[in-house]
Amino acid sequence: MTDMNVDWKKTALLVIDMQNDFILPGGPMYIPMGASVVPAIKEAVDFAREKGAFVVWVVREHDKYGRDVELFRRHLYGEGKEKPTTKGTKGADLVEGLVIQEGDYKLVKTRFSAFFATNLHTLLQGAGITSVVVVGVQTPNCIRQTVFDAVAHDYYPVIVLSDATAAKTPEVHTALCYKHSVEDFFCLTANLIDMCNVGVQTPTLCAWSGKDV
Repeated sequence: MTDMNVDWKKTALLVIDMQNDFILPGGPMYIPMGASVVPAIKEAVDFAREKGAFVVWVVREHDKYGRDVELFRRHLYGEGKEKPTTKGTKGADLVEGLVIQEGDYKLVKTRFSAFFATNLHTLLQGAGITSVVVVGVQTPNCIRQTVFDAVAHDYYPVIVLSDATAAKTPEVHTALCYKHSVEDFFCLTANLIDMCNVGVQTPTLCAWSGKDV
């Protein structure tokens, strides 16, 4: 992808769930591969800002009593529990190195999809956004559901940066390898393959930013 193919003013970069409780070892929702994509996400954010794209930080923030949490996770919010990504706690903060800046937007969600029961679609429409790029964690849950909802809302193109997203285990994130160029092989997950099948683009960060051209 190059600048000729992208209207950056109509593009939003959605950074999904890059919070301490997901990324740091020992966190109640720890995703072992999450920390590995922090540098790529930082680079993607810097590049998006440089191009004038709209950066949206999508985070989970829950009520300390778990009243807004999915039913299957309510048990994590009982007395004496760790209560993941509770509003106002360090666990809900963005991981070190990722910072919300002037002009960015913080969007709070309480379900997997960034579109479900939030103002995201209205926000993007108001900002003139027609295309979304998704990075963060984790691939089969919040990334996948956000992407499928973006397709359903007719954003185009919908893009997932394959090396700036992560799943909980290598087995989940590595299912099929194919040749990207003469020197480079990289892997798609079964989830990313499913996304490709509904028209989603899954370039590497370098391909998206034009650095491999």
